[in-house]
Amino acid sequence: MNRRLTRYVLAALSAVLLILAFPRFDLVWLAPVALAPLLIATGFEPRPAQRFLLGYVCGVIYWFGVCYWIQSTLALYAGVGVAGSWALFTLFCLAKAIHLGVFALVAALAMRTAWAIPGVAALWVAIEVTHGSLGFAWLTLGNAGIDMSVPMRLAPITGVYGLSFVFAMLSAALAQAFFHRPRLHLAWLAPLPLLILLPHLPDFRRGEQVAVLVQPNISDTVQWTPQSLRTMERRTAYLSMSAVLADKSQRPRLLVWPEVPAPLYADDPEYLQLAANLARVTRTYFLGGVVAHRADGANLNSALLVAPSGEVVSRYDKVHLVPFGEFVPWPFSAIVKKISTEAGDFVPGSRIVVMPLDGHRFSTFICYESVFPDFVRQFAANGAELLVNISNDSWYGTTAARQQHLKIVRMRAAENRRWLLRSTNDGITGTIDPAGRLLGTLPNYIESASQSGFSYIKETTFYTRHGNWFPWVCAVLGAGIVAFGLWKRS
Repeated sequence: MNRRLTRYVLAALSAVLLILAFPRFDLVWLAPVALAPLLIATGFEPRPAQRFLLGYVCGVIYWFGVCYWIQSTLALYAGVGVAGSWALFTLFCLAKAIHLGVFALVAALAMRTAWAIPGVAALWVAIEVTHGSLGFAWLTLGNAGIDMSVPMRLAPITGVYGLSFVFAMLSAALAQAFFHRPRLHLAWLAPLPLLILLPHLPDFRRGEQVAVLVQPNISDTVQWTPQSLRTMERRTAYLSMSAVLADKSQRPRLLVWPEVPAPLYADDPEYLQLAANLARVTRTYFLGGVVAHRADGANLNSALLVAPSGEVVSRYDKVHLVPFGEFVPWPFSAIVKKISTEAGDFVPGSRIVVMPLDGHRFSTFICYESVFPDFVRQFAANGAELLVNISNDSWYGTTAARQQHLKIVRMRAAENRRWLLRSTNDGITGTIDPAGRLLGTLPNYIESASQSGFSYIKETTFYTRHGNWFPWVCAVLGAGIVAFGLWKRS
């Protein structure tokens, strides 16, 4: 095998290891070594353009492997057919691969310095954090560590990016050892055992309050009529009341309906009457996913809160919308329809909302918003003592996207040390504790509801208060090391 081909095989190997570290395979122990083959490949490559291409190939394979479910979702719901869905998905992978191409280009410069281990890790984090602002974010490397008790101690301080940093450090160290760099260069690993001195994850405790999480299992392909819609609403209300009354020893304080593929409107008098009656009869706060409208008629993906008195007391409008799911980006609007069946694109909300709940405060974020750590932490920073995630993951079918999304949501709970209640249309519905532990779920793909414990927490973590401070530090550190590498090379 010639040298050039060997380098591309190594780059592809990194992509495969990254894919295997996440669901559907979940071989999480691969996360700390996954980047090493790519770093070795770029270390052998003196030409900048070729280094970028090595990373780019790695990125294309990675996004094809980890987000394979996007193609089937587009084929089924976007009206572009199988060929069109593959074309769009390929364009998506080609665009997202640029991040890994840039990483390979600059990481090779850091690898030639004595600061290679922290430098490579800093560059990884600085590039990783840009995914959300540049079109689409999904799994960050640190998400693979959600069940690793020691690295997870970083989450309330640095957010998920601290775990990404540690995993990238270990990959860089392995590559440095492969190149027989001086042993002193590996001394950067010496502080890692000190992670054991960070505060432990919170011990498991039963929740002091009770909520009811509803999973209505509504099909994405239903052709709704007024009669079928009312039947579904009454059935879900009956399911809710049965769960509320199942255990009379402690009255639930919150009843949650998820985001659903059904035309539930915030200005529909019949729906509002049903929600008000449900809140009054069960004597709980009722939170449900709805479609709201701005004054100009534009659609909003929203969560509506109804008090036990039957009054609407708060509404949150989703800020971060899903490309092709809730709106179609230019220039695709002429050939692609969005996955949502709502007429017209959704428009984003504009503000963080903290809702009242029995003298306490909570917030809900909707579906895809879970991938934005700095966004979700703002709810807790503004006073939310409980987090609720409502989602419609039925678009994912039976793919690994459900488990991937759950890992992301669990990390948000751990970063902010908040109980997190998750209600979805057909799974995965469950409760997450402040350590990010999944305490229980409803079975997928069935109509169900259950009582779930939670507690209010007022204390805020360092990450909640200060947000993405760590990626900024990494950006400065990475830029400095790359500049030094360029100066040394010249």
